[in-house]
Amino acid sequence: MTMRHWRSAAIAALALLGGAATARMPGWQVAWGAAQMRVEGPAADRVAKAGAVTIRQIVHVSAAGSRVRIRLSNIAGDAPLRIAAASLARGTPGKAAVAAPRALRFAGAPGIVIAPGAEAYSDPLPIPVVAGDDLAISLFFPQPAAIPTGHPGARASTFLVAGDATASPDLADAARIGGWWSLADVEVQGGTAPRGTIVAIGDSITDGYGIVDDSNTRWPDLLARRLSAATATRGLSVVNAGIGGNRVLLDGLGPNLLARFDRDVIARPGVTHVIVLEGVNDLGVLTRDHPVGAAEHQAMVAAITGAYRQMAERAHAHGLMVIGGTITPFAGSDYYHPGAETEADRQAINAFIRTSGTFDAVVDFDRALRDPARPDRLLAAYDSGDHLHPSAAGYRAMADAVPLALFHRARR
Repeated sequence: MTMRHWRSAAIAALALLGGAATARMPGWQVAWGAAQMRVEGPAADRVAKAGAVTIRQIVHVSAAGSRVRIRLSNIAGDAPLRIAAASLARGTPGKAAVAAPRALRFAGAPGIVIAPGAEAYSDPLPIPVVAGDDLAISLFFPQPAAIPTGHPGARASTFLVAGDATASPDLADAARIGGWWSLADVEVQGGTAPRGTIVAIGDSITDGYGIVDDSNTRWPDLLARRLSAATATRGLSVVNAGIGGNRVLLDGLGPNLLARFDRDVIARPGVTHVIVLEGVNDLGVLTRDHPVGAAEHQAMVAAITGAYRQMAERAHAHGLMVIGGTITPFAGSDYYHPGAETEADRQAINAFIRTSGTFDAVVDFDRALRDPARPDRLLAAYDSGDHLHPSAAGYRAMADAVPLALFHRARR
C-alpha cells in the first residue's frame, strides 16, 4: 500500500470513527474564525486608553445551525482579561445598528475572566443561522487589555462606544476602529448535519489584503460561496486563518506558521481539510535589505519544504487532508524587489509542492494567476498594482482554481 493510499484509508477510518463519536456527543462546526495574535498600533492604543468600552464586530458565517457559541481569546495577554457582558445579534456589514441583541452567558454568568494565554467558550445560544448570514458580536470590556489579542487585518468595520452597550440595538456616536478583538471563532450546532470545516491558512493573500472593507471577497470567502452553492459540498464551512505579513519560519506579524498551526487548524472542532498557502514573505524578507549567497537561498528552500513536511505529518496524525497551495508570482514587487535567485527559490518550492507527495492534493495558485508570457509575474488583470497581492479578479480566480471534488470525501 502506498503512503497516499494509506493516508486515504486512515482518513476514511477516522471519518467513520468520527461519525460514531458524533452520535454520542454534540457536534460543533466552526462557521467563522480568525487567527489570533497580539494587536498593536493606533487602534490598540486607542482602545487601551478608552476605559470601559463596548466593541461590536460583524462576522460573515459560512455554516448553518440552530445554536451558536463564540470562542474568546486572550492568548497574547499577560494578565487576566475580563469581559463583563456580551451579546449576539443579526448584523449588517459596515453597520453598527442591529436588531434585538441577545445576551450571551458564560457558565450561566453574564461575563467571564479569561486567564493570560487562555481562551473560553460562551454558553450556546439558540438562534437559527444559515451560511451567508452576518452576525454582530458585542463585548463589554470594563478595562481593555494592555496587550490585546485579536486580528488586526479584519477588513471589516468594527465599532467602539463607551460603557456597556451590549444590549443596545443602536450604538449612538460609535467610532470605527477596524480589527477583530478577542473573538476567535463563531461555532454552530444543529440544523443540517455538519460535514466538516476547511481551514485556509496563510499570509496577507489569504487574509484578503486590498479587498474593499465589509465586502467579504477574500478568496476563502468566495470559495465558501462556491461550496454552499454546490449540492455535493453544501454544509462545508471555510475558516480564514490568514495573517498579513506572516512567515512560515520566523515570527513577524503574528506567530510563525509552524508555531500557530496546531491552534489555528488542528484544535478547531470538525476540521477535515487544510489549504496551506504561505512562504512568499520568507522568500521576500531573505533578500529585501541585501543580497545573500547561494547557500542561504538553498537553506531557505530546505527550511520551508521541511516545515511543510512537519505540518503535513501533524495534520495527518489527526486525520486531516492537507492541500498545498503553490506560491504566486511576485516579480516587480517594490516591497520585496525579488531577483532571479528568489524566483528560482519560488520555483523550487512550487516543484516540491506539486511533486513531493507531501500533500494529499495541490491547488496551483501560481498557474491560475501568473502571466503566461512572463511567468514570474502576476497577470495584469489579476494584479492589484503592487505586483504581490491579487486584485479582486485575482482573488476570484484563486477561489475558482480550487477543485470542489477535493472536498467530497468529507461527506463520509
